[in-house]
Amino acid sequence: MKLRREGRFLDRMLRASGVLMQSRANSGRTVPDLLEASMDRHRDRIAIEFEGRTLTYGQVEAQANRIARWALTQGLRRGDVVALFIETRPEFFTAWFGLAKVGVVTALINAQLSGSSLAHCVRIAGARAVIVGSELLEAWTTVADQTGLPEAIWCCTDGAVPGVSGPGGMRDLDQALGACSALRPKRDIRSGMTNADPLLYIFTSGTTGLPKAATIRGARGMALLCTFGRVLNLTPDDRVYVCLPHYHASGGLCGVGSALTRGACMVLRRRFSATRFWADVRDQGVTAFIYIGELFRYLVNQPACTEERGHRIRVAFGSGLRPEVWEQVEQRFGIHDVVEFYGATEGNVSLINFDGHRGAVGRIPPYLKRLMPVKIVRFDHETEAPARDANGRCIEADIGETGEAIGRIGDSVREKFDGYVQDKGQTAAKILCDVFRKGDRWYRTGDLLRRDADGYFYFIDRIGDTFRWKGENVATSEVARVAATAPGVLEAIVYGVGVPGNEGRAGMAALVINPEQFSPDLLAAHLERDLPRYARPLFVRLCTGLCTTGTYKYRKQEWIQDGYDPGTVSDPLFILDGDSNRYRPLDSQTHARLLAGALKV
Repeated sequence: MKLRREGRFLDRMLRASGVLMQSRANSGRTVPDLLEASMDRHRDRIAIEFEGRTLTYGQVEAQANRIARWALTQGLRRGDVVALFIETRPEFFTAWFGLAKVGVVTALINAQLSGSSLAHCVRIAGARAVIVGSELLEAWTTVADQTGLPEAIWCCTDGAVPGVSGPGGMRDLDQALGACSALRPKRDIRSGMTNADPLLYIFTSGTTGLPKAATIRGARGMALLCTFGRVLNLTPDDRVYVCLPHYHASGGLCGVGSALTRGACMVLRRRFSATRFWADVRDQGVTAFIYIGELFRYLVNQPACTEERGHRIRVAFGSGLRPEVWEQVEQRFGIHDVVEFYGATEGNVSLINFDGHRGAVGRIPPYLKRLMPVKIVRFDHETEAPARDANGRCIEADIGETGEAIGRIGDSVREKFDGYVQDKGQTAAKILCDVFRKGDRWYRTGDLLRRDADGYFYFIDRIGDTFRWKGENVATSEVARVAATAPGVLEAIVYGVGVPGNEGRAGMAALVINPEQFSPDLLAAHLERDLPRYARPLFVRLCTGLCTTGTYKYRKQEWIQDGYDPGTVSDPLFILDGDSNRYRPLDSQTHARLLAGALKV
């Protein structure tokens, strides 16, 4: 058994290494070249199935070619940026693929954003134009005058139905594309481009503040697109189910690329549905599925059905799968090949659990440890930074000891860290200097991991003020900033608290209020306007004052320990009603229902 597992590990690791070898930064074979070659090889095969529509590889590229030619007619050139704000659908991929054909960088805007966060993302991307999906016009129009781009907004209708134009002079992209040729632009347009050029901006909440734009250069984009299709040995006969949002790297690059670089069919869904999932994958003949751990938790909480064993899924790959859920994925759903991976969009620490060892996020066996640029170092919880010895150097954690994962910064694709667009301060905060010797530089993941004697890595928790809820990272400082501007709120702190039966931590806000001006309904409306659903605090506590340290930092740990049990917390408590989006009093009966899993959160 151990030899078989080791054989699988080595086979898949070598496949992944082959992808890294072809993803060299100085290579002139760029992502558009890679994708165009796949389109040529599989032109007549079905590339995407989406809500009753089917697109062949040839049709996908024709749409991308029109986007490329439209960009040229708008005077967009190599290095310019276009912001893309649409929901997950085929037009998302064809838009950035087409723009990449002429060297234009696409900023992938989170479709759940609204208010100041949305405007901020467009501004820091330095976008010359914005493509807005018709399904997101309401969110866009509330911030359109805050972006500095009143003349460069294009509306993309859902399903490419021409003739729809947005408000305020918004131009009709579908109509414009109808006048553009579907022929591939000449390769000469990309002359001189290499994989060192920026391909995409993908936004991450990071550890503090507003979303930050991580630069995805061509080499990294190629690795993300190609790795899992190669590792899993997917073929044109495979059907890959992708229901993760495309504004994140997992769904938009790993999921899309696993299918479209291998000639497979991508069964694309706008969003995940726990109630319809098994019937859908059975009816669609799905053979591979990209997940985040939260999706499988939803599925194991569903009543058993015949379809959950009548599917053809042979492999699932993704991140965030807890060991107790993993066991049910194998035993209840019959999916025995689970490939868990770990990594941040902007980071250089990437791990893959090639052999399916339950609970691990990856492995670096002892015989490869010296070759891999990933370490776990001891962590000082008082300073929230890696511990240093008497010589000022970091200390590598022992086997079984929890510490912060860090990655050596270098010039290779594996070691590169490009940082954040227009945010030198946050970029610098992610870099550790003089770690093991003078002058070396390492990337801080902000995550606590541990490693066992066989080299398996296990995720333990996130560090500091970021928590993860509904598969998204939430920056507490940004939520607190928004909450503090709500009517009647004088002070606000936000932190994450565990909820039984749920992955990650839910948001909780402790507020000091002016009773004459504050109301729970006004708070809910205010948060809904400026925060995506996953970032809105599930719990609210009304306090007379907030504890601080001697340096006036909020002492969050005490509030986290207090939790939200009305039997022990004397302050008024509220919980967000998932159906009405209003805060309701959290009494003992409601608390009991929450603990029993009878409440929708």
